[in-house]
Amino acid sequence: MPEAVRVAVVTGAARGIGLATARRFIEAGYAVAMLDIDATGVERAADALRGCVLPIACDVADIAHVRAAAAKVEADLGRVVALVNNAGVAVFKPILETSLEEWQRVLAVNLDGPFICTQVFAPAMLRGGGAVVNIASISGVRASALRVAYGTSKAALMHLTKQQALELGAMGIRVNAVAPGPVDTAMAKEVHTASIRADYHEAIPLNRYGEEREIAEAVFFLCSDAASYVNGQTLAVDGGFDAAGIGLKDLRRRP
Repeated sequence: MPEAVRVAVVTGAARGIGLATARRFIEAGYAVAMLDIDATGVERAADALRGCVLPIACDVADIAHVRAAAAKVEADLGRVVALVNNAGVAVFKPILETSLEEWQRVLAVNLDGPFICTQVFAPAMLRGGGAVVNIASISGVRASALRVAYGTSKAALMHLTKQQALELGAMGIRVNAVAPGPVDTAMAKEVHTASIRADYHEAIPLNRYGEEREIAEAVFFLCSDAASYVNGQTLAVDGGFDAAGIGLKDLRRRP
């Protein structure tokens, strides 16, 4: 692989936002390393994409896995210029029913993962600069029921983004985050009932869920030269969900 080809790494790339992001980079001519704990799923996803892709089975919470993946990426594709820390897990349970093991696994993947991946992949970016985007969530901005581990992990990830931006920015590596609101992923379609969807539509000024592609576009922007002076920021891509605060349905329905 010629050094001139730009290389992006996307974690959690087997489906959803990660897969949409990998596709967006490929459309822009990047070679893309697709990391996912689901070995079969990421192979299948890579086979469906047209372009230079490298699927790698990897648990981002395991530093040995990430180091092995980084070595393979550099050997097969070249120097990484963009890292998207998208891999994440969630446990939707009441706070008093969430076990310590569940709490620890969510934080391991959602917080330790971006820390580990950035620590491992950033040194190669020092040879010419690069960009990191952490996928946070609007759940890290506003508390929501059944998300004690998930929301806490994403809030911490947004602060980690600032810490990384502060120190790595001086080395030529920009670090930002994207905080999606409700997105019409396969998981959302499966678990969100009609009443849940209606509630979200009421609460979101744009009156709809986001699309995976819309999140991918925001991620790509933050990794691109168009965002060359953007560092340490969290971009909410949520249809105005956070800005709306507490919704007053009757007032919103008026002309």
